[in-house]
Amino acid sequence: MPRKQNTSRDGSLQKHRLEAESYAGALSNGHKERENQSRACLIDKVIEPQNLWKACLSVKRNHGAPGIDGMTTEELVPTVKKYYQPLIQKLKEGTYQPQPVKRVRIPKPDGSARKLGIPRVLDRMVQQAIYQVLVPILDPSFSKYSYGFRPHRSAQMAIRQSETYWSEGYRVAVICDLKSYFDTINHQRLMAYLERFISDKVILKLIWKFLNAGFMDGETFSATREGAPQGGNLSPLLANLYLDQLDKELERRGHKFVRYADDFRIYVSSKRAGERVLKSVTYFLENKLGLAVNPSKSCVGSPMKHKFLGFRLYRMKQTVTCYPDSTAKQRLLRKLKKITRRNRPGTFQNIAQEINQTAIGWINYYAIGAMKTFLIRTKQWLNHRLRQLIWKRWKSVRTRYRQLRRFGIDHDEALKLAGSRKKYWRLSHSETLHRAIQNKTLIRWGIKDWLPQYERMRVNYGTAVYGTVRTVV
Repeated sequence: MPRKQNTSRDGSLQKHRLEAESYAGALSNGHKERENQSRACLIDKVIEPQNLWKACLSVKRNHGAPGIDGMTTEELVPTVKKYYQPLIQKLKEGTYQPQPVKRVRIPKPDGSARKLGIPRVLDRMVQQAIYQVLVPILDPSFSKYSYGFRPHRSAQMAIRQSETYWSEGYRVAVICDLKSYFDTINHQRLMAYLERFISDKVILKLIWKFLNAGFMDGETFSATREGAPQGGNLSPLLANLYLDQLDKELERRGHKFVRYADDFRIYVSSKRAGERVLKSVTYFLENKLGLAVNPSKSCVGSPMKHKFLGFRLYRMKQTVTCYPDSTAKQRLLRKLKKITRRNRPGTFQNIAQEINQTAIGWINYYAIGAMKTFLIRTKQWLNHRLRQLIWKRWKSVRTRYRQLRRFGIDHDEALKLAGSRKKYWRLSHSETLHRAIQNKTLIRWGIKDWLPQYERMRVNYGTAVYGTVRTVV
């Protein structure tokens, strides 16, 4: 199959190559120089000891689940040391053969499932080594309005760009939803476009093998004729490369757009213009790139009413800002509720660690949005849940009395509360228990204070990334 790709006798592939050339033909002189550099023997850069060990340590540091061979990330370094020379030889000759990925399904909030492909650990390392060499060649040619899975770019920057478009008067968003994008990437079109930037046949052959490695769903093997499995180290880069053709087309047309991986918005000044754009972009995606557009989720409307990357925009006086969508807030509450259920096992330190990982990670992502009031209310609710969990763990009247006295409650109050027959949640709101287990006590026990972290992230986003600090509501 890879040999068929390298010949011009394949009419279909030749057509895809001509299409790719039409989008890549307008490269700048600087990019053409990078293209010429890429025609050097890139496989030698891939197998350089420094590059391979950097990839090896990166995969180990990221942990991740084992692939079909059961090898863990902790076993990777010893395995690479043992088989280093044969691995180098296979990569240099292009005879390295990736194994099928392990298919897993991650439930979505809407009840459907996201299909992930987990390559074996050694394959992840090889993909990472190739990725480290290709990024400096491919990334500079990508659009400045593409923000997903790229160095020094983030979802927060994409949201700020959306706010900028709204402030400039482009207050209608064209929402075009791609159906199973990662699973529907056309291999021939992708490789044809990749050849515009990379000419090393060994690298191209290895990438082709990774794309066609297949997957194991339980004990069943299935071949992959299209798609780049989510979970592979190379997949985000290849997915960005494939949709770079869309970016180039939108730039050629002069559209205002923001793209984060397969999630993108085009901003126009009127609904009528948006409907024309949606129709033409849908045609381009389906007929030029061979992707499937979901008509039920594609629409034209106000960015205030449609979430983007977990955010919604809203107007505040003479400017516009954003806030976390209600589904994102509910998802956080569900996770915290599960962590603090009364019958859960584990020490309080374990519980505090899980809460901190969940809450601080959520705050770091959504801190660009206005959510101070939500954080205050959620923290109050969480503290009530922690008090009821602690009260239940004290169990007996004697233990409860002793603990209350330990925290400064006088004899009569401690005896009354310890012998109360009221339910846990009601008692968690009692003034006596609040004085015994204060908020600062929970912080001392390991529960982090959210507001300082929120304020720090607001400042970081404002000064380091965007140049201005917006007022916290």
